[in-house]
Amino acid sequence: MSMRKMLRTDPIEEARRQWTEHGWAGAADGMAAVTSLVRAQQILMQRIDTVLRPLNLTFARYEILMLLEFSRNGSLPMTKMGALLQVHPTSVTSAVDRLESQGFVERIPHPTDRRAILASITDNGRTQVLQATTALNAQVFENLGITEHQVEQLRSILRSLRANAGDF
Repeated sequence: MSMRKMLRTDPIEEARRQWTEHGWAGAADGMAAVTSLVRAQQILMQRIDTVLRPLNLTFARYEILMLLEFSRNGSLPMTKMGALLQVHPTSVTSAVDRLESQGFVERIPHPTDRRAILASITDNGRTQVLQATTALNAQVFENLGITEHQVEQLRSILRSLRANAGDF
């Protein structure tokens, strides 16, 4: 439980009421939904950071380690990693730089394309990502604070939102 003082009312529902009262009823539900998503993201990222910080990882670096762990050979071209993670190549480079300095990833030449560089997970990286995954599963992913049925509904709704936005 957070050390913050609990509010008596839902501030997002109050904002929705105010939206309606000010003549924006057509947008009130959408505003409340978007604001709720943003707040939920903040809550989950705080939980994730609490787990990963002692392991000296961020969620972005964790995602890279997992992507490499799941890859066939433990390595991928840096450009492909950006596409798969849906992030800018600069973000991948920065995260790989940090992971490399931590000894969790190494850069190796691509075996058939002299212009490409592969990021490859090290044994230390595999150990770290397994420890992080075990902790995230237990402390975040296995208990979101909603029912299994609600988790499935949420996944379906967010998948539709992402598909309609052209995510895939």
